[in-house]
Amino acid sequence: MNKNKFHLTLLLIVIAFFIWSAIKPAGYGIWFLEVGPSVIVVLVLLYFYNKVRLTSFSYSIIALLTILTFIGGHFTYDDVPLFDWLQDNYDMKRNHYDRFGHFIKGLSFIVIREILILKTSLPISKWLQFIAISITLAMSAFYEIIEWLAGKVSDRTSKNFMGAQGDIWDAQWDMSLTLLGAILTLLLLTRWHNHLLNQSKNNEWS
Repeated sequence: MNKNKFHLTLLLIVIAFFIWSAIKPAGYGIWFLEVGPSVIVVLVLLYFYNKVRLTSFSYSIIALLTILTFIGGHFTYDDVPLFDWLQDNYDMKRNHYDRFGHFIKGLSFIVIREILILKTSLPISKWLQFIAISITLAMSAFYEIIEWLAGKVSDRTSKNFMGAQGDIWDAQWDMSLTLLGAILTLLLLTRWHNHLLNQSKNNEWS
């Protein structure tokens, strides 16, 4: 498949999930808080699409993360049906969709790494990997700060946005899982990512 058609297909899938997410969500307040940042990211990517072209792998990661936030925004992160079923059938103490989402956010390491390679003079090295992981973790920590600030407002929407489910260590768990996801991504996917970057330079499908 031509890479432009593939990118368009990803965009159409994301738009379809966005429309579904907006139809009778659990609450429009929490939906706006959860979905809003992802919509901004998609709009920024569209604006810079012809100026900074990422690999199809990076766009696929962004699409996946965006869809996960749309699902969480629709149901709220502590009430996604599949993870409610897991909670009920395996005697779990909480719905783990938010933990799963934070772990998967570790994949954003690839996107950050690619942007650093394309837009800075940093060579592909251990320092590049370290900086990309640091930025990934910093973004996770920033999101936790936003959740904490929202939690200072005592309405139900803010509490649902935090999704802590009574766990006082929720922020630490979320950041640790993002870090774990980023480290696994570094170990398992960077070689393939380098191959895709080389293909992209040669104007091949990536």
